Amino acid sequence: MKVNRSEQIESQEVSMEGATGCSVRWLINQTDGAPNFAMRQFVVNPAGHTPKHRHPYEHEVYVLAGNGVVLEGDEEHPIAAGDFVYVGPDEIHQFRNTGSAPLTFLCLVPHIPDGTPVNTVPECEQTADN
Repeated sequence: MKVNRSEQIESQEVSMEGATGCSVRWLINQTDGAPNFAMRQFVVNPAGHTPKHRHPYEHEVYVLAGNGVVLEGDEEHPIAAGDFVYVGPDEIHQFRNTGSAPLTFLCLVPHIPDGTPVNTVPECEQTADN
């Protein structure tokens, strides 16, 4: 069993192409003995965003704090604390902070074999204002 506070886990800048003002904490992963899934906590600063991308695995998101939108392709869906999102395999998606406070959410993903492709889309380099 692992019991801890998220603040005790090191926060890392998301360095993937197209990410702006975004950090991640790997709360639970394989090193904790979790055989199937990882739990990550993302913080997206005001006007920041994750890359616009897709990958061959699903993930589930639960919004803890803040306001933003999640893009499903080019369609925007507003999100706020208490909302949840299912992103299916190969769906183009992006999380954007549209508020004045950090957008914080949990993201659960299956353990992904090394070398599994994550593809950013051409619009990935646009800012949250585009």
